[in-house]
Amino acid sequence: MARPRTPLVALVSATALIAVAGCGTADMTQQSSPFANARGARTVTLSVQSWVGAQANVAVAQYLLEHELGYRVDTVQIDEVPAWDALSQGRVDAILEDWGHPDQEARYVSDKKTISPGGELGVTGHIGWFVPTYFAKEHPDVTDWRNLNKYADRFRTAESGGKGQLLDGSPSYVTNDKALVQNLGLDYQVVFSGSEAAQITQIKQFAKEKKPFLSYWYKPQWLFAKVPMTEVRLPAYEDGCDADAKKVACAYPRTPLKKYLNARFAHDSGKAARFLKNFSWGTEDQNKVALMIADQKLSPQDAAKKWVDENEQEWRAWIPR
Repeated sequence: MARPRTPLVALVSATALIAVAGCGTADMTQQSSPFANARGARTVTLSVQSWVGAQANVAVAQYLLEHELGYRVDTVQIDEVPAWDALSQGRVDAILEDWGHPDQEARYVSDKKTISPGGELGVTGHIGWFVPTYFAKEHPDVTDWRNLNKYADRFRTAESGGKGQLLDGSPSYVTNDKALVQNLGLDYQVVFSGSEAAQITQIKQFAKEKKPFLSYWYKPQWLFAKVPMTEVRLPAYEDGCDADAKKVACAYPRTPLKKYLNARFAHDSGKAARFLKNFSWGTEDQNKVALMIADQKLSPQDAAKKWVDENEQEWRAWIPR
């Protein structure tokens, strides 16, 4: 999520997506769907990131493109920065949830004009540090970053080298955590679980055992419904405070999540492009579908169908006339 930096690409069907999300795969960054950028064909290729919220967006968009508009839809799982390259080159047609990549936006949208803005998704994303609410209730001062060193020994694990553990997900996600730990003088070690799925497993295990933990995490995210967490207040975010990645000492911003389309696809693909620009829903809807996929173990298609069946008034407005 705002998240950047290891190519992690696998060509997958929507039904298989949840099984591979977050897992290590071979480097397939030069591969793409055979349907991407196919002129005159009623096909769409969607980039899907490894976190389940992004999978929820793609599942619903794919279902409606196929069942309401008659398109063939393919999906490509790819990390955030490589996704911009693939989108520019026409190897995928759309990204439905971008957490903010100003360098890529400047290069491809403003300068090369190979990517077109697709509008806002309707969801505001926020990254932060969280502790379990059961621990925050017992130790209210832990929610102020200035008190974190006081609890470093409580958050220590075998992986954190004698320091408190700050649990992160994939190193490919946008994270300032190593710089924050250093610049705020915290006695902590950033430990990467490797993926969203692995991080969720670890958080659930901590919660089952009622152990304290400190974790990089983000909203929207369905896991809050299962493991209540309370945010730690970092120094307030101000415009430009994260401009130098090595000097960051402030909280993460709140980011309206955006969509982007390949410029040629946006120009040539008629109803499909207009539908994707119209596609916009809220945090509650995204979390409902994500929860069905990740927790209730529905396939992405079944989760999308269930949401579509129950929310026609909402999605009908997205369908071009």
